[in-house]
Amino acid sequence: MILSYIKHETCIILAVSPGNADLANSDALQMARIVDPDGSRTIGVITKLDIMDKGTDARRLLLGNVIPLKLGYIGVVNRSQHDINENRSIKAALASEESFFRRNPVYNGLSHCCGVPQLAKKLNQILVQHIKAVLPGLKSRINAQLVTVAKEHAAFGDVAESKAGQGVKLLNILAKYSEAFCSMVEGKNEELSTAELSGGARIHYIFQSIFVKSLEEVDPFEDVTDEDIRMAIQNATGPRSSLFVPEVPFEILVRRQIGRLLDPSLQCAKFIYDELIKMTHRCLSNELQRFPVLRRAMDEVVGKFLRENLQPAEAMITHIIHMEMDYINTSHPNFIGGRKAVESAQQVKSSKSAASLPRSKGIRPVVDSERPASSGASAGSSWGISSIFGVNENRAHPKESSVNKPHPLSVSNMEHSLSSIHLTEPPIILKPSENQTEQEVMEIAITKLLLKSYYDIVRKNIEDSVPKAIMHFLVNHAKRELHNVFIRKLYRENLFEEMLKEPDDIAAKRKHIQETLRILEQAYRTLDELPLEAETVEKGYNLMNDSTGLPMVEGLPSSFYASPNDYSSPYTASPRNPRLRKSSGHSAEQPSSFYTNLSGNGF
Repeated sequence: MILSYIKHETCIILAVSPGNADLANSDALQMARIVDPDGSRTIGVITKLDIMDKGTDARRLLLGNVIPLKLGYIGVVNRSQHDINENRSIKAALASEESFFRRNPVYNGLSHCCGVPQLAKKLNQILVQHIKAVLPGLKSRINAQLVTVAKEHAAFGDVAESKAGQGVKLLNILAKYSEAFCSMVEGKNEELSTAELSGGARIHYIFQSIFVKSLEEVDPFEDVTDEDIRMAIQNATGPRSSLFVPEVPFEILVRRQIGRLLDPSLQCAKFIYDELIKMTHRCLSNELQRFPVLRRAMDEVVGKFLRENLQPAEAMITHIIHMEMDYINTSHPNFIGGRKAVESAQQVKSSKSAASLPRSKGIRPVVDSERPASSGASAGSSWGISSIFGVNENRAHPKESSVNKPHPLSVSNMEHSLSSIHLTEPPIILKPSENQTEQEVMEIAITKLLLKSYYDIVRKNIEDSVPKAIMHFLVNHAKRELHNVFIRKLYRENLFEEMLKEPDDIAAKRKHIQETLRILEQAYRTLDELPLEAETVEKGYNLMNDSTGLPMVEGLPSSFYASPNDYSSPYTASPRNPRLRKSSGHSAEQPSSFYTNLSGNGF
């Protein structure tokens, strides 16, 4: 128990040891050495000097030659048990002590460290100097604790008893909550974080760094291949070959790509909803700890309110996407248009053709006369009526044909040959040939240019319209109407007592904080009364001011000293108080360690 006090650096240790025992084995000094190894805050007191063995004295002990202490030693002679039983006064005991030191010449020259009055004077001087050294820091710590506890006490607030008081309190909480929510969204809250994004900054990050960036990274041809475009063009031409690029494939494909923007837009709205829910959990979190029922009710009202606001935001986003899909505005000023698309496609084709010319340089073209004759189908690309009859368009000379034919076909054989031609049935799934013609390549390139141009226009519109819809229907509507929703749902007189009900532990904490605040305020006032100037100690001591004969320091508050009865009562033995009687009849000593604690803990 003693160590728990003397371990503090602000504690002055009074180590009391008997003079008729070995000082090196003193329990008080050994315990003091554990927490004060250099002896800078330990005062040694040597008792029982009057019963030391003959031929021995305490001069070397008092001079600090045995165990040195920076604050030194004081030798005293206390009342014996016999003196206490005889009710000998302290003043008479002080006179007897003074006579003892005068009779013993070994203590000549040591008057400054002999006697209880010198001990009291030295203790007063050390104590005041110690207070002067530690008081500023101690007052600062107490003041800091006072501010902290005062804030905590203000957070707990007072208990409202009447209905009117409860109504005012509930109104204030609802208003402060709504203001805190708006401030957090707008970035005007007092507790701005420097470690991470919070509040409205997170909403901006979701819009710009997640939603817009994700749309910018989407490839408009991610799910559309050249074969898909080619197939759509051929299906749109019907039974005829197209003279120009048809519009129907472009509109079908661009609508499909625009529809892909709906899911990320709805996800963005859900992300903003989640952020608003997180903000509501941070609003007045400390103050609402007192009212768990009100906290749950407010969370329920806010959650339902935000969910209701999310629905029109999602509906508006869906309408925006459907509006873009329903009307393809090819007259938009930023749209590339058909003519520019054809010109761009032709430029790309020309650049590719120019790049392929160097590869064919030095190769002599083959003329028609040098082409080898082929049997069967013609080497040309045309597929006409002559191919039906199996006759080559580059017919041979009549003489050559007559040589090749051993005998002409009769009319009956001719009819039989015609009736034996059979067409292959078309398969269930038809696909165009693998090789693309030049016209198809051009049509695909033009369609892709048109598709990318219009998709970029729609994407920019979505990047601008979706955040506006979310802010209007979800965020700003919540800021405007949250307080009104609270009033409609929670401000009811029959709910006041239930909403403002506190748990038992909160009431106990408030009581504890009030008591702590009272103690700190009293400690601060007490510290203000203590003298801070060393001159106060040097004004002198008057042995006649107190019945005990002990000196009193001028300037200290009267509460700093105990009354005469307080001095005599604890240390006066009587038949009713036999616990202080000692077995030795020579002198009664003080407890082994008497200390004065000035730490901030348990002031």
